[in-house]
Amino acid sequence: MNQTTVDTARDKVIIRTSIIGILANVFLAAFKAVVGIFSHSIAIVLDAINNLSDAASSLITIIGTKLAAREPDRKHPFGYGRIEYLSAMVISVIVLYAGVTSLVESVKKILHPDIPDYSTATLIIVAVGVVVKIVLGRYVKSVGVKVNSASLVNSGEDATLDSVISASTLIAAFIFLWKGISLEAWLGAVISCIIIKAGLEMLSETLSKLLGERASAELILAIKDTVRSLPEVQGVYDLVLHNYGPDTFTGSLHIAVADTFGAQEIDRLIREVSTLVYEKHGIALTAVSIYSVNTSHDKAASMQEEISRRVLAIDHVLQMHGFYVDEKRKRIRFDVVISFDAKSRQAVCDQVVKEVSDCYPDYVPVVVIDTDFSETLKSEA
Repeated sequence: MNQTTVDTARDKVIIRTSIIGILANVFLAAFKAVVGIFSHSIAIVLDAINNLSDAASSLITIIGTKLAAREPDRKHPFGYGRIEYLSAMVISVIVLYAGVTSLVESVKKILHPDIPDYSTATLIIVAVGVVVKIVLGRYVKSVGVKVNSASLVNSGEDATLDSVISASTLIAAFIFLWKGISLEAWLGAVISCIIIKAGLEMLSETLSKLLGERASAELILAIKDTVRSLPEVQGVYDLVLHNYGPDTFTGSLHIAVADTFGAQEIDRLIREVSTLVYEKHGIALTAVSIYSVNTSHDKAASMQEEISRRVLAIDHVLQMHGFYVDEKRKRIRFDVVISFDAKSRQAVCDQVVKEVSDCYPDYVPVVVIDTDFSETLKSEA
């Protein structure tokens, strides 16, 4: 199955799930609105409004999915996949707005309370609504996780929060019927604060995706293992992935090969690496760069071992790679990955240079600082 087929199947799943969400929420909203009006229950009316906002969220998910599926063009050569993040952000704002609106209405009812009029039919409808929202929320969120859709995940979480609202309304109704005390406005205020918190968390997560997050360690390791499976590749480093929507990446990396490779062999190997990564992971590599490995220098291996031991003992140095001894120019070159936790990455690099100079004063160290883009561990060095 090629990547286009996979993307099409994913879009169909998202749209089908969203349509189910729209139908369920419109159905619930109609019943709750009628029940809430006749029973004079502000909580049930607000619950109905929340169902309509959920239906709107599902509609936004469908629109976002359709727009994100547009083919790349001259203006947007990497496609429109990030629109899904924008639709997820809109849903987060809707959840946040619903929470604020509910809080305002709840406070009004605390200050100017109405006496609710609960009937058996009212309680049954609210109870059914709780069950439907729990099932719908779990279903939508599970599908969202499966197809990596932030919009569906947010919609599922919103539905689950709505089931909590409905359940609190039901509890308030039983307390009123039992003790004659109306608590639904107070419960509404508490639940509204929970919704506002959830909306802010959803918005924060979506904005983080838009800014650009580190790819998962599992994906990074899987790609490196794929490239290492080629016998000519002696190491894989500096893997950088650029995200252009859920499961849509381009990337670049370095591979280490013997210094005896000619241009033709390097060209062939780069093409093999790019093809293999795309076939197994659906990721287009925009660049594959080369580190050369000494094959004829008698002391290169022992020099690398000694320098590696010293360099990796320095705080915040995560990895050393790309090591090569240029005997003709008397240079030792390599890259170091320095943690973001370092107060000054340049100061750490200066310390690395000093260690090499002290160890091999006859050579000029050429050290390049690499960024920790992909969960680099010292065990990988």
